[in-house]
Amino acid sequence: MKKSHQGLIAALDLAPKEHVAVVGGGGKSTLCFALAEVLGLTGAKVISTTTTKVWQEEANAFPRLVLYPSDGPGPEAVKKGLDEAGNVFVGKEFLENGKVDGIPSTLADELFRMPGVDYVIIEADGAAGRPLKAPAAHEPVIPESVTHVIALMGLEALGKPLGPDMVFRPALFKALTGLEDGDVLNPEGLARAFDGKAGLFKNTPASARRIVFLNQLDMLIDHRAARDLARRLISKQPFIERVVLGSFRKNEFITIP
Repeated sequence: MKKSHQGLIAALDLAPKEHVAVVGGGGKSTLCFALAEVLGLTGAKVISTTTTKVWQEEANAFPRLVLYPSDGPGPEAVKKGLDEAGNVFVGKEFLENGKVDGIPSTLADELFRMPGVDYVIIEADGAAGRPLKAPAAHEPVIPESVTHVIALMGLEALGKPLGPDMVFRPALFKALTGLEDGDVLNPEGLARAFDGKAGLFKNTPASARRIVFLNQLDMLIDHRAARDLARRLISKQPFIERVVLGSFRKNEFITIP
């Protein structure tokens, strides 16, 4: 990873010890992996995990994969992995569908309290690869000790018509935003997806900081609509602390304000 990814830490304003939950669509796995890697390059001890499920190949991309079954030697395996690799992914077990089952939110809290752990990064919901989503009743699953919730949205959706290729859980998304099938996905409508009670920041602990990450900036020729969306979020959603316009392909992270 290029050193310019250090800008990601600054854009998200991370302190030396944080518990980060990542929700939404449009690149959660990419953000989680990049963040864990760049934090690891600073010498920090980093645990990545999920409270949902991830593909095994995604979990295996981390320097060390540790399984933490409910009846196994989990803490010792995590400590050994951190001592040897510094950057580990923790899951519960392998599933027959090729995924790794996630851990309970209470276990994530325990991992964050483990001596020597600097960061825990959690993928807290799924989006089936879509740039947009709305949370179902059972999600996101966010541990109580989380200090940051980062809500992602893929900018590739801007200007496109609303449809199942763009949105995961489209019925819930339409109810949340007031948009209908075929409507153009514009800044005004997309901003409503970040509603604090029913939107992407649903279930966020009161003490956690809320940051929006608008990903895939490199897919836009004109950035004006993305900046318009960012300004709407900052001005109309006072609980949102900052918005980051990001491109991992270009190593570019622009913070607003």
